[in-house]
Amino acid sequence: MIATPFRLASATLLMLASLGATAQSKDIVVDGQGEVPYVVDQRNVVARSGFDLCWRTGYWTPAAAGAVKAGELPVGCQCDKDVLGADTCVPATARGVASAPAAAAAAAPAAPARCDFSVNLAADSTFAFNKAALTGAARTTLDQAVIAKMGNCATIDSLIITGHTDRLGSQGYNQKLSEKRADAVKAYLLGKGVKAANVETMGAGKTQPIKSCDDKLGRKKLIECLAPNRRVTVDVKGPAK
Repeated sequence: MIATPFRLASATLLMLASLGATAQSKDIVVDGQGEVPYVVDQRNVVARSGFDLCWRTGYWTPAAAGAVKAGELPVGCQCDKDVLGADTCVPATARGVASAPAAAAAAAPAAPARCDFSVNLAADSTFAFNKAALTGAARTTLDQAVIAKMGNCATIDSLIITGHTDRLGSQGYNQKLSEKRADAVKAYLLGKGVKAANVETMGAGKTQPIKSCDDKLGRKKLIECLAPNRRVTVDVKGPAK
C-alpha cells in the first residue's frame, strides 16, 4: 500500500508526539463521532507535540473544535481553550453549582418596604417675600403631603426640615430667615402630633437656589421670579407599615 502524504504527515506527527510523551499531561481521547479537527491515533487519542500542543488538521476551525467531544466537554477545551472561551469549557455540573448561589439569592426574602418621601413647600404660596409665617396653602400642603403620608410609616427614623431663601439680602440675614422658616414648619408638625425627637431642622440660607433670575428684571419682577427659592423641604425616612 502506498502511503499518502497525509498518512506520512500523521505518522511524523505521532512520532514527534511520542518523543515528548513524558512531559505531556493526561491523554485527550475524543469520542470518534464527527470530523475530528485534530490528528488522532488508533485509540482516538489526540497527538501532541513535545510542548504539549495539539496537532491540528487542515480542516480545523473553532466551530469544529467545539463540536467534537472529548468526554463531557468539546475537545477544543483541552487543546484550544483560549479560542473556545471559558464559558464553553465549564462542565454542566459546575454551571449548576455556580448558579446555586444566584438561585438562593433570588429566593431570599425581599427587603422591607419603605415609606421614604420628600416634600417641597415652595414659592409665595408657602412663604411671602422676607417672611417666615406659614400661609394657609402651606398648612394644607403639610396636612396632605406630609402628615397624611406619615400615616403609612410604621415608625419615623428621621424627619429633616430644611429652610431656604432667595439670594436677595446678605448671607447672614438669609441664614437666619431660612432657619425661621424651618422652625415654622416644625412647630406646625409638632402641633399635629409629630414627635419632636424625630425632627431635625436646618437652614441653608441662599446657598441652594433652584432658579436663577436676571437682575435686569427690576426688583418687583425679580422678587416674583425668585419665588421658587423661598421654600422649605421636608424629608421623611422610615419603614412602611
